[in-house]
Amino acid sequence: MNPAPNLILIGPMGAGKTCIGRRLAERFTLDFVDADQAIVDAAGASIPAIFEHSGEAGFRQYERQALQTLLRGRNQLVSTGGGAVLDPDNRAIIAERGFVVYLRVSVAGQLERLA
Repeated sequence: MNPAPNLILIGPMGAGKTCIGRRLAERFTLDFVDADQAIVDAAGASIPAIFEHSGEAGFRQYERQALQTLLRGRNQLVSTGGGAVLDPDNRAIIAERGFVVYLRVSVAGQLERLA
């Protein structure tokens, strides 16, 4: 049995983190949490608007704060944004507070999902 309190999905945009995450959370009776939605809720703005107003550094700050807050919980399946692991602080938070699963997808698969 995994001693980590959360299951955390990482992977590129279009890998299916949110879609697969919802199904897995239901199957394993975990609370599903979408980190991108938590960022939008905290910022009161869409992700493109955050990038436009605050740049990538500002977005990553919101993301880091969201992950720190979300991953204090337990028994959750957390779907991260595609770029969450680009930030070293995010990687440390994620590795420390959950069991991490990387969803791999081909470029063709990404294009199909994002079309």
